[in-house]
Amino acid sequence: MAQSNGTDLGGYYRQIEENGLLLTEQDAQQWSTAVLRALGPNLPRGTKKKLAKSLPEELAFDLTRKFWLLHFRNKNLPRQEFLKEVARMSGNTDAQFAVHPTRAVFHELKQYAGNDVSETVAEALAPEVSELWQQA
Repeated sequence: MAQSNGTDLGGYYRQIEENGLLLTEQDAQQWSTAVLRALGPNLPRGTKKKLAKSLPEELAFDLTRKFWLLHFRNKNLPRQEFLKEVARMSGNTDAQFAVHPTRAVFHELKQYAGNDVSETVAEALAPEVSELWQQA
Protein backbone atom coordinates (compact mmCIF):
# COMPACT_ATOMS: atom_id res chain seq x y z
CA MET A 1 0.00 0.00 0.00
CA ALA A 2 1.23 3.49 -0.77
CA GLN A 3 2.33 5.77 2.00
CA SER A 4 -0.38 8.15 3.09
CA ASN A 5 1.91 11.19 2.98
CA GLY A 6 1.66 11.19 -0.79
CA THR A 7 5.39 10.84 -1.46
CA ASP A 8 5.15 7.29 -2.79
CA LEU A 9 2.05 6.18 -4.62
CA GLY A 10 3.87 3.38 -6.43
CA GLY A 11 2.12 0.66 -4.44
CA TYR A 12 -1.25 2.30 -5.05
CA TYR A 13 -0.65 2.41 -8.79
CA ARG A 14 0.75 -1.13 -8.91
CA GLN A 15 -2.40 -2.45 -7.23
CA ILE A 16 -4.58 -0.61 -9.75
CA GLU A 17 -2.43 -1.92 -12.59
CA GLU A 18 -2.78 -5.50 -11.36
CA ASN A 19 -6.43 -5.46 -10.26
CA GLY A 20 -7.58 -3.20 -13.09
CA LEU A 21 -6.14 -5.45 -15.80
CA LEU A 22 -3.84 -2.68 -17.04
CA LEU A 23 -0.50 -3.01 -18.82
CA THR A 24 1.61 -0.33 -17.16
CA GLU A 25 1.82 1.78 -14.04
CA GLN A 26 1.35 4.83 -16.26
CA ASP A 27 -1.98 3.38 -17.43
CA ALA A 28 -2.94 2.92 -13.78
CA GLN A 29 -2.08 6.54 -13.04
CA GLN A 30 -4.15 7.71 -16.01
CA TRP A 31 -7.17 5.63 -14.98
CA SER A 32 -6.84 6.73 -11.35
CA THR A 33 -6.97 10.37 -12.41
CA ALA A 34 -9.97 9.68 -14.66
CA VAL A 35 -11.92 7.90 -11.92
CA LEU A 36 -11.19 10.63 -9.37
CA ARG A 37 -12.13 13.38 -11.82
CA ALA A 38 -15.41 11.62 -12.62
CA LEU A 39 -16.13 10.84 -8.97
CA GLY A 40 -15.63 14.39 -7.68
CA PRO A 41 -18.64 16.07 -9.33
CA ASN A 42 -20.85 13.18 -8.23
CA LEU A 43 -20.24 13.76 -4.53
CA PRO A 44 -21.67 16.52 -2.35
CA ARG A 45 -19.08 19.03 -1.18
CA GLY A 46 -18.89 17.75 2.41
CA THR A 47 -18.44 14.14 1.38
CA LYS A 48 -15.84 15.09 -1.21
CA LYS A 49 -13.89 17.01 1.44
CA LYS A 50 -13.99 14.06 3.85
CA LEU A 51 -12.71 11.71 1.18
CA ALA A 52 -10.06 14.19 0.04
CA LYS A 53 -8.76 14.58 3.60
CA SER A 54 -8.22 10.82 3.83
CA LEU A 55 -6.25 10.67 0.57
CA PRO A 56 -2.64 11.58 -0.25
CA GLU A 57 -2.30 15.09 -1.63
CA GLU A 58 -1.90 14.06 -5.29
CA LEU A 59 -5.06 11.96 -5.22
CA ALA A 60 -7.02 14.57 -3.28
CA PHE A 61 -6.06 17.13 -5.92
CA ASP A 62 -7.42 14.90 -8.70
CA LEU A 63 -10.66 14.44 -6.76
CA THR A 64 -11.23 18.13 -6.07
CA ARG A 65 -9.68 19.89 -9.05
CA LYS A 66 -12.75 19.90 -11.27
CA PHE A 67 -14.61 23.11 -10.44
CA TRP A 68 -18.18 23.80 -11.45
CA LEU A 69 -19.63 27.25 -10.97
CA LEU A 70 -23.12 25.79 -10.91
CA HIS A 71 -23.42 22.03 -10.88
CA PHE A 72 -26.30 19.77 -10.02
CA ARG A 73 -25.36 16.19 -9.23
CA ASN A 74 -27.25 13.50 -11.07
CA LYS A 75 -28.58 11.48 -8.14
CA ASN A 76 -29.77 8.78 -10.53
CA LEU A 77 -26.66 8.55 -12.69
CA PRO A 78 -26.63 5.16 -14.41
CA ARG A 79 -23.55 3.04 -13.87
CA GLN A 80 -22.92 2.85 -17.61
CA GLU A 81 -22.93 6.65 -17.96
CA PHE A 82 -20.43 6.97 -15.12
CA LEU A 83 -18.20 4.34 -16.75
CA LYS A 84 -18.46 6.11 -20.13
CA GLU A 85 -17.30 9.32 -18.46
CA VAL A 86 -14.38 7.55 -16.78
CA ALA A 87 -13.38 5.88 -20.06
CA ARG A 88 -13.55 9.18 -21.91
CA MET A 89 -11.43 10.96 -19.30
CA SER A 90 -8.84 8.19 -19.42
CA GLY A 91 -8.46 8.53 -23.17
CA ASN A 92 -10.23 5.23 -23.76
CA THR A 93 -13.57 4.56 -25.42
CA ASP A 94 -14.53 1.19 -23.99
CA ALA A 95 -16.97 1.73 -21.13
CA GLN A 96 -17.30 -2.04 -20.69
CA PHE A 97 -13.58 -2.35 -19.96
CA ALA A 98 -13.71 0.71 -17.68
CA VAL A 99 -15.40 -1.34 -14.97
CA HIS A 100 -12.11 -3.13 -14.17
CA PRO A 101 -9.86 -0.12 -13.51
CA THR A 102 -12.76 1.76 -11.88
CA ARG A 103 -13.30 -1.04 -9.37
CA ALA A 104 -9.55 -1.22 -8.75
CA VAL A 105 -9.37 2.53 -8.07
CA PHE A 106 -12.46 2.41 -5.85
CA HIS A 107 -10.93 -0.46 -3.89
CA GLU A 108 -7.70 1.45 -3.28
CA LEU A 109 -9.59 4.63 -2.34
CA LYS A 110 -11.59 2.67 0.21
CA GLN A 111 -8.31 1.46 1.74
CA TYR A 112 -7.30 5.08 2.37
CA ALA A 113 -10.76 6.26 3.40
CA GLY A 114 -11.63 3.72 6.07
CA ASN A 115 -15.10 2.39 6.83
CA ASP A 116 -16.80 5.60 8.01
CA VAL A 117 -15.81 7.73 5.02
CA SER A 118 -16.40 4.81 2.65
CA GLU A 119 -19.97 4.43 3.92
CA THR A 120 -20.53 8.18 3.58
CA VAL A 121 -19.35 8.05 -0.03
CA ALA A 122 -21.56 5.03 -0.78
CA GLU A 123 -24.61 6.82 0.62
CA ALA A 124 -23.88 9.98 -1.38
CA LEU A 125 -23.46 8.36 -4.79
CA ALA A 126 -26.22 7.52 -7.24
CA PRO A 127 -27.55 4.01 -6.50
CA GLU A 128 -25.88 2.25 -9.45
CA VAL A 129 -22.54 3.99 -8.90
CA SER A 130 -22.82 3.32 -5.17
CA GLU A 131 -23.23 -0.37 -5.93
CA LEU A 132 -20.03 -0.25 -8.00
CA TRP A 133 -18.27 1.48 -5.07
CA GLN A 134 -19.50 -1.12 -2.60
CA GLN A 135 -18.47 -4.04 -4.83
CA ALA A 136 -14.89 -2.77 -5.01
